Amino acid sequence: MTEVFFYHLQQQPLERVLPVLLERCLERGWKVVVQAGSDERVRALDELLWTFSDESFLPHGTEAEGKPEMQPILLTASDINPNGAQVRVLVDGAEGPDLGAYIRAMVLFDGNDEDVVAGERLRWKALKAAGHEIAYWQQDDSGRWVKRA
Repeated sequence: MTEVFFYHLQQQPLERVLPVLLERCLERGWKVVVQAGSDERVRALDELLWTFSDESFLPHGTEAEGKPEMQPILLTASDINPNGAQVRVLVDGAEGPDLGAYIRAMVLFDGNDEDVVAGERLRWKALKAAGHEIAYWQQDDSGRWVKRA
């Protein structure tokens, strides 16, 4: 079954955490699909990945730019996987497809919004009941990621 990692964002926003996780995926040779909740968010993430660091570059593209099958990191608001990604990242409450086709899925959510947290608890329960291997990561006071479950 797929490993599903939940990242409870409280100390740092998505814009700081996502690029680091994507870099780690690429270091492992994995292709990634990042699914956002809207086309507007896809455009914002596209801009972020071009500008998040002066020292780093994350090769990526969007579904709208064409040739999505050639992208190491594909940003989308739909549940497609044309680049044959091994990893699916869900942000902004995006539902995503059946996660069984992936090595790993990552769910990044705003831990400061109780409605979002409640929704992700339901997702956790459903994915666990479906037999996926689930892990829950939260940042400690110093900003380090700690596996809580």
